[in-house]
Amino acid sequence: MTSTRRTTKKTETFTDEERAAMKERAQELRTSARRGSRADKAAEEEAAVVAKIAEMQDSDRVMAERIHAVVKESAPDLAPKLWYGMPAYAKDGKVVCFFQSAQKFNARYATFGFNDKANLDEGTMWPTAFALTKLTAADEARIGELVKRAAG
Repeated sequence: MTSTRRTTKKTETFTDEERAAMKERAQELRTSARRGSRADKAAEEEAAVVAKIAEMQDSDRVMAERIHAVVKESAPDLAPKLWYGMPAYAKDGKVVCFFQSAQKFNARYATFGFNDKANLDEGTMWPTAFALTKLTAADEARIGELVKRAAG
């Protein structure tokens, strides 16, 4: 008895936004490899973050500017850098936290997130990303505390 089975190959593809983010990351790595002194790299990376924030839509730009200021104030040892085209803050070259604008992946809210380098462990479960629609003074204070702890 012969069985004719039709097999279908499921292909997973990246969205246009995901492909663009990967291209941005590749460009960031190429640019970083070409830079000169450590001080020059730091200044250029911060300038790139500020320029990326300036390109954002109004509501995201306002939040990103405030987050940039809060992170620099709360954890001055974190280095601003672009990471997949997003403003991020690193310690020893490893991204600790980042801001993702809503427009980045056509989402309904912006995101402030932490990577595994962040020292936020609390029991067996803890948040690593927060949805943002606007920032209040209380939100900024909480972000500042989390960033300070994450950079610890």
